[in-house]
Amino acid sequence: MASLAGKIAVITGSTSGIGRGIAEHFASLGARVVIHGRNEAQAREAVERLSRDGHDAAFVIADLADVTACRRVVRFAIERYGGVDVLVNNAASTARGYLEDAPVELWDAIMHVNLRAPFLCLQEAVKSMRTRGGGSIVNIGSVNAYIGEPKLGPYSVSKGGLMTMTRNAAATLNRYRVRVNQINVGWTLTEGEERVKQQEGKGKEWLPEAIATRPFGRLLAPRDVALAAAYFASDDSAAVTGSVMDLEQYPVGAPPNW
Repeated sequence: MASLAGKIAVITGSTSGIGRGIAEHFASLGARVVIHGRNEAQAREAVERLSRDGHDAAFVIADLADVTACRRVVRFAIERYGGVDVLVNNAASTARGYLEDAPVELWDAIMHVNLRAPFLCLQEAVKSMRTRGGGSIVNIGSVNAYIGEPKLGPYSVSKGGLMTMTRNAAATLNRYRVRVNQINVGWTLTEGEERVKQQEGKGKEWLPEAIATRPFGRLLAPRDVALAAAYFASDDSAAVTGSVMDLEQYPVGAPPNW
């Protein structure tokens, strides 16, 4: 099992869902964890739970649509713990929109959180990682990065851009022993996904119907993503950079029922 003992990890968007799963798993592997979110009550509860289990964690509240706030998230970790070894860019907007008629305000809102914020957090984290002899940046992408669902036009574009940024950063930051990798996540069961289905007017039947389409008989869980993120964050992947893992139950591009 991967070890993150002694490492300082910042996970954006980690008060719930995939991000929370990553934060909890990282803490169980020995990392000191910085929880980030916009809801203070959720962030406080997440940290209190980790603390009760004997882990070292702190939280920072910030809206990643704001440039200064992005930098502040990473600086908080440096001020609190003395540096950053691992950055997980997980926070994202999954707002729906078709490219043909999405308002520019929606486009900007998605790009600010899904693409600009990871860029800004990366910049700030690298400053610390260079002084610490290296580090690992894990970007949480989506299988929509390749084409994407029609109703997820701007979102899909943002994740495609994130994938290019991952590879470019990996190529340019390896001189500092800073590794950059990405996980393109497939259909995952989270509180957020359940909320979206409710907003779309779906009843409780949506979940068994969704599960019936999956080769392994379930949707992905946050822990599936957390295990992959821990691999990229740990020294187990010390020679791995610029990689993109498609975390789905079938090869992306192939029908799930082949």
